[in-house]
Amino acid sequence: MKKLILLSLSLLLFMTSACDSATSSSSKTSAGAASLYTNINNTELAKLLEDKVTLVDIRRPEEWQQTGVVPGSNMITLFTSRGGVNPDFVSQLQKVSSPDKAVILICRTGNRTRAGSTMLVKQLGYKNVYNVTRGITGWIGDKREVSRL
Repeated sequence: MKKLILLSLSLLLFMTSACDSATSSSSKTSAGAASLYTNINNTELAKLLEDKVTLVDIRRPEEWQQTGVVPGSNMITLFTSRGGVNPDFVSQLQKVSSPDKAVILICRTGNRTRAGSTMLVKQLGYKNVYNVTRGITGWIGDKREVSRL
């Protein structure tokens, strides 16, 4: 519980601060000298999926219903509809990926995944995190396949 509270406070602080990270394809986002996560475009996402890298769609169930998901996505909600951290997120994430494995995060437009990517690296010790910068809307806009729920 203490870890969840710390995680929630860290995310709220991060989200309320100026978190405008680099948005170009394959750029590293950094805080100070340490690289945090890698921003990727849809071409890079497709390549990583071919390489069997774990993809986690952090949106809420109603969003998955509206748009569908990238085939092969693990659907694990990070933020509740009220903006809080889903208390089951960490345990569900650990079932599909571990800190020593690469993981990709996708949301609607890439905003929530910036916060989520930072959390995975700083709070949970993940070493190789990818953020899909344009999210599912960019994926759909590029006329790529989605799985409907």
